[in-house]
Amino acid sequence: MATVKVNKRLKVKRRIRKNVFGTASKPRLSVFRSNKQIYGQLIDDEAQKTLLAFSSQQAGELSGTKVEQAFEVGKKLAENAVSNGIESVVFDRNGYIYHGRVKSFGDGAREGGLKF
Repeated sequence: MATVKVNKRLKVKRRIRKNVFGTASKPRLSVFRSNKQIYGQLIDDEAQKTLLAFSSQQAGELSGTKVEQAFEVGKKLAENAVSNGIESVVFDRNGYIYHGRVKSFGDGAREGGLKF
């Protein structure tokens, strides 16, 4: 059973997703954070396909705090995206507050070469 906090995030997520839409040329960068990991994926909503995904699990052993790990994951995801020809994205914070790990992930993606 979902808690009140999760239900509030899902309500915010639905509100955000009404306006955020990804295409093949400008995919949606969706971020998900669990208690231990952070995940990011580039999604083409027109074709309903995930173009690229990367997580802190795939990055292997990362040192530092979870905020620093999120920065590295965002940077590596962006580097993979740029090498696949994707330069600009629409950021989907997935109902989370743009703060802490989510903000760090976005900053890492910007430093890796993505524009949003």
